[in-house]
Amino acid sequence: MSGWGPHLGAPLNARLGAALAGRGLPAPTVAVLNTARGGATTESHRAEGLWDALLTEMRPADVVLLQFGHNDQKHPHLAARDGYTANLERACDEVLERRGRPVLCTPVARRRFVDGRPASTHGDYPQAVRTLAKLRGLPCIDLTHSTAALYNRLGEDASRALFTHFEPGVHPLYPDGCADDTHFSFAGAVQVADQVASALVRLWLENTWYRPSP
Repeated sequence: MSGWGPHLGAPLNARLGAALAGRGLPAPTVAVLNTARGGATTESHRAEGLWDALLTEMRPADVVLLQFGHNDQKHPHLAARDGYTANLERACDEVLERRGRPVLCTPVARRRFVDGRPASTHGDYPQAVRTLAKLRGLPCIDLTHSTAALYNRLGEDASRALFTHFEPGVHPLYPDGCADDTHFSFAGAVQVADQVASALVRLWLENTWYRPSP
């Protein structure tokens, strides 16, 4: 299993380097600090000190990606338009206070097919992120849409390779097998990281990090 965060650095630097080289500009080397943790919510990430660790390392003009939702939806007080949105907005404010650049991301889609098409499993959470981004003038990377589109292109069978699926006896960490359509395999995480990198490079080149609401 792997999240996309650990794989972001390589495609981000490759895509940024290519884009800037096409404009005759030198490319900086972008470091990625990933403080994500499996099972985290917008609340537990802060409670466990992971958010403070990120803020401690943050410098002005740093980009801060925020993607939650999978685990928030398990807790009634972290409902999409309630605690979840409030926690995301607080985090964005703290980044802006430090002159950073918050970027909201909708949750990556789970792999669920109904009648041969990807089906939504996150309820109102993706739309809550889109709404918050629009209200606050912040960029939003719609990973719910882009990952579902990826699964749809591959189809129900081929998209299994993006997730943690093993038959019994194949992998030493999963002796009884595994069929997990929430957590990515390394191959899946790399593809999603590339989606994020592509979106970030567009933001970088357009310089549209923050447009305060009127």
